[in-house]
Amino acid sequence: MEHTHPRTPAEAVVHTVDHVLALAATWTRWDGTPAHADGRVYTPHKAVRRVADHLVDHLAELEDRLAGRDPLPDRWHASGSTTEADLARFTDEDLDEARSRLTRLARVWANRLDALTDEQLDHSPGEGWSFRELARHLTESVYYADAVGDLSRTPR
Repeated sequence: MEHTHPRTPAEAVVHTVDHVLALAATWTRWDGTPAHADGRVYTPHKAVRRVADHLVDHLAELEDRLAGRDPLPDRWHASGSTTEADLARFTDEDLDEARSRLTRLARVWANRLDALTDEQLDHSPGEGWSFRELARHLTESVYYADAVGDLSRTPR
């Protein structure tokens, strides 16, 4: 996949989701064999779940911090957990659902980030990364999709 350098935090999040969905478009070819990376198991459903969870978790953090509240504690099972649903076949319908879910989450993120001033992005309220750093952190979500990889060359 081609990696370009987005100019704004909003573009970085949208670019991340675009990258994930470009790979996901090849996952209907998945043969059911999980990928292994860094001692963990990855599947198409797990990659989509982890990217979505990451976007939701940090969006909730951002919104809580803007509202002057402490973010909820992180209780995700993260990538250390592989559910039965993660092992299911990845169908065209699953791809459509992933596109709808992740595209909408990216848009919510882009709208929120674009509404913030540079001051708010760099000197964000509450504990934790600045919101600019948080957006940069979200780009690391491509890891889950990259672990599954581009299956377009995999025999069916």
